[in-house]
Amino acid sequence: MTSRFVNVLRVLRAAFVRRRALSVIGAVALASLAGPANADTAPPPRARVLIQTTLTAGLAHHDAKAVWTDLAEGDALDLVRESGNAHDPDAVRVEWRGRVLGYLPRGDNSDVARQLDRGQALAATIRSIAKYRNHRRKLVIDIHAAL
Repeated sequence: MTSRFVNVLRVLRAAFVRRRALSVIGAVALASLAGPANADTAPPPRARVLIQTTLTAGLAHHDAKAVWTDLAEGDALDLVRESGNAHDPDAVRVEWRGRVLGYLPRGDNSDVARQLDRGQALAATIRSIAKYRNHRRKLVIDIHAAL
C-alpha cells in the first residue's frame, strides 16, 4: 500500500473511533436521563466521568494512620474545599467517614478546587491503597463528576 492510502485509512479510522465514542457517550447520557421503565425496576446506575486520578498528600499528618486498616478500594470519599487554608488557597481536603485523610496535592488541586467553587458535585473513590516497608502510606483516588 502507498503511504498516502495508509494515511487516509488512519484518518478515516480515527474519525470513526471519535464518532463511535461520541455516540456511546450520548447514549449513556440519554439512558441516565430516562427514568425506570416501571416501578418494579431499580434505577440504572448513574453515569459518571473520571476527572482525575491522583495521590493523596499529607497522610502522615492526619487521621489516615488511625483508619488505615478500615479503608478499602472503592470506598467513597468526600472532597471538602478549604478556600481559607493558609498554606494553599486551592486546598481540597480528602475525608473518609468524617475523618481527615489528607489533601489533594498542590499541583493537582486547582482544577478540582475551581469545580467545587462553581458548585459542581464531585465524588471521589479509593483506587488503590499501599503501605511500604518503610511504613509510608500511598492512597490513590479517582475523582468523578456525575453526568
